[in-house]
Amino acid sequence: MQKRLNIKEVAPNALKAMIGLETYLSKSPITNTTKELIKIRASQVNGCAYCINIHTQDAIKNGETNQRIFLLNAWRETEGIFTEEEKVVLAITEEVTLIHQNGLSDTAYSDALQFFSESQIADIITAIITINMWNRVILSTNLLIGQSLA
Repeated sequence: MQKRLNIKEVAPNALKAMIGLETYLSKSPITNTTKELIKIRASQVNGCAYCINIHTQDAIKNGETNQRIFLLNAWRETEGIFTEEEKVVLAITEEVTLIHQNGLSDTAYSDALQFFSESQIADIITAIITINMWNRVILSTNLLIGQSLA
């Protein structure tokens, strides 16, 4: 794999802006469990091994179970593993990550309103957009597991 640019060196202000989104999300009322499920699932959809590796480790450190992580890519076929709220978040995660297919459906949005305020939905969407941004930076720059942005 060809070595590519280091965004921290080439575009430090862009990296700073990206980190600003992470800072915003760190203060969001969305639970850490929800944030990690979003990060892992979007990274699975995007095929970003670097982010899957980091966020599964973070999820485990925060108390997530191996079973839920192992079943995350098949969450629709599970019963009693993910809460209804988590299933809604995962559906939104997939629809926003795959925005080019159909966008965020009215069904997913309506389902979200049953569990979350508009402000919380905005934070969920922001979390999804943010991990998708990171996935794209990592995949575009050929960053591999074990390397760092530094």
